[in-house]
Amino acid sequence: MHLVIAGNIGSGKSTLTQMLAKHYGWEPRYETVADNPYLEDYYRDLHRWSFNMEVFFLKERFRDLIDIAHAQHTIIQDRSIFEGVYVFMANNKAMGNLSDRDYETFMELFEQMMTVVRVPDLMIYLRASVAHLVGNIQKRGRNYEQQIQLEYLENLNRRYDDFIKNKYPGRVITIEKDNLDFQHNPKDFAQIIDLIDRTLFGLFPMEAQQNKTP
Repeated sequence: MHLVIAGNIGSGKSTLTQMLAKHYGWEPRYETVADNPYLEDYYRDLHRWSFNMEVFFLKERFRDLIDIAHAQHTIIQDRSIFEGVYVFMANNKAMGNLSDRDYETFMELFEQMMTVVRVPDLMIYLRASVAHLVGNIQKRGRNYEQQIQLEYLENLNRRYDDFIKNKYPGRVITIEKDNLDFQHNPKDFAQIIDLIDRTLFGLFPMEAQQNKTP
């Protein structure tokens, strides 16, 4: 089985991935951040480095999907290849950070990749306000992230909502993150566990497409 934690920068994806992996005994897969050779350059100069960074992430996520497809155990992944394309890549294109030529090349590559992989069994979308995201970004203190503009996060949030509602073909649980502290409040984490259990193993039929926390 393959699950994905989706969400904007600072939404808590990595933390929830780690906690769910520990709780269920799943294997976690994280985004390549520390070893990403383009990330700091990207935040310094979005226009110059957008294509390079997006291709790097696409390559890494596709490699993970190939590995996951051959795995005999459950894997939970921090961010999906679909977000990288329909949220981050699309946002960079809209901001003018990519030429039409680069964008078309990237999308053709992505479409070829999609012929040999399938969507995850479940996506868990952490939906958070910009104020909540900024607070988390400031807390974790990554130097390159402190340069992120509010407009950039707002644009990503809009694209995430559109992606979940209109573009993603798989099953989704949407969790409203602002009023939850699953890292420090066991009741909040238990609420997420209960929702996952019901969706995967219990009350909700497999063909259900979207669920929301009450």
